Amino acid sequence: MTEPIRVLVADDHPTVRAGVRALLELSDDRVKVIGEVATSDDAIRVAEEEQPDVVIMDLRMPGVGGVEATREVVGRSPHIAVLVLTMDESTDAVFAAIRAGARGYLVKESGSAELARAVQAVARGEFITSPAIAKRISAFFAGSDRSSRAPEAFPVLTAREREILDLIAQGRNNAFLAHHLRLSPKTVRNHISNIFAKLHVADRAEAIVRAREAGLGGATGTAGGRW
Repeated sequence: MTEPIRVLVADDHPTVRAGVRALLELSDDRVKVIGEVATSDDAIRVAEEEQPDVVIMDLRMPGVGGVEATREVVGRSPHIAVLVLTMDESTDAVFAAIRAGARGYLVKESGSAELARAVQAVARGEFITSPAIAKRISAFFAGSDRSSRAPEAFPVLTAREREILDLIAQGRNNAFLAHHLRLSPKTVRNHISNIFAKLHVADRAEAIVRAREAGLGGATGTAGGRW
């Protein structure tokens, strides 16, 4: 039997936490809610202790806040998928969360089926969001929302992911990345998987093409290395 997807719910409203738990556990027997927390600081602590597969994260919570909590959770455990579930649909909030490492972004009006599908998707390493948010992201990249456009390439990536993509575009292999960045090979692979998911690319070669088209990988490196 396949192991259930272990989920931590982080929201400062007890009714929301209870509702999310009920929606997930009633709609999908492949999901198990292992805990609930009411502050962003507790989300960081419990995620590190329990190592869930997915953290469902509200953005507005006591403590450091959902965006910083996402950054901390993903930075410490890149294999944990953070799915943002919030009332905030603003472009700034969406990109702040994604750049912090979130793999998904839903608003709280999402139905149980959509939430269950999102949990399954981010647990598989995919990036997912609601149609309304996807339209906003598309508009951003099409240039119709230039007011908040970030100056650097690939604003959906975290600073660490962009650094890794730049090195990959230079032809650096995983052994070099692990040594140069002082990361474990597993952490490097997790970061690369996140990059592929966020950029919607299938493999390393496609990621390199996208990166070089955006101006990354200016230095010449040693090619090679499977990820």
